[in-house]
Amino acid sequence: MGCCVSQPILGGQFASHEQMAKETHFSIDEVYALEELFKGLSNKLHKDGLIHRDEFALGLFKLQGKESLFVDQVFKAFDTKRNDVIDFEEFVRALSVFHPRAPLNEKADFAFKIYDLKDTGVIEKDEVKRLLIQLLHDNPAIDLTDDEVDAIVEQTFEEADLAGDGIISLEEWRTLVCHSPDVIGYMTLPVLKDVTVMYPSFIFNPRRRYDRSRRGDRSFSTRGDPSHRKPGEVSRFAPGAHSFDVIPNQRSIKV
Repeated sequence: MGCCVSQPILGGQFASHEQMAKETHFSIDEVYALEELFKGLSNKLHKDGLIHRDEFALGLFKLQGKESLFVDQVFKAFDTKRNDVIDFEEFVRALSVFHPRAPLNEKADFAFKIYDLKDTGVIEKDEVKRLLIQLLHDNPAIDLTDDEVDAIVEQTFEEADLAGDGIISLEEWRTLVCHSPDVIGYMTLPVLKDVTVMYPSFIFNPRRRYDRSRRGDRSFSTRGDPSHRKPGEVSRFAPGAHSFDVIPNQRSIKV
């Protein structure tokens, strides 16, 4: 008898790939390629086709068995159904905000959710400080004293708290981001433009419907596919170049 190869499962109910492509910044084939990434992440530890918090931390942030307030906040922003897991549609829609094509206002609103630790609809000083301390803990190369941390928090509120009431509203946050986009530079992942190159196996998805008319479609590009590489040609992707780590090296001025 032949050997039956187990395939990664995809759990949960979600919209069609075509619908998600229409409502996000991904093409249809990029959505199919993201399915390949999602299958790997969602079956890394629990094998149920859903991304749990520990799989999220391990797969996207390379953290295992380590608590991180920042990771928890990003996970919560992805988990729009608030059921402590991320399904495929939540994954695609959240990652769409990180796409280079996503407008700045979408990125600003998503980032606001990360900093609003208490879910009060405003950002308070203690929230900024807690998050900054966590980011410094995750980036030991940046060594700041308590006084320097407090100075950063005060500087942030001096720039963003236009009403002078000790909190940053969503509108004030949007104004800050508009004037200083680098505040949320981590909200753009250029690698998402190359997702079909990184996961070419999506081409063989039996449910896939190819639509060349969709924007940004490069499903039959052979760049990065070893089976189509010319003799002696080296992939332009260096090891780790397609990492989906969301936390880059943090700048020291703004959280």
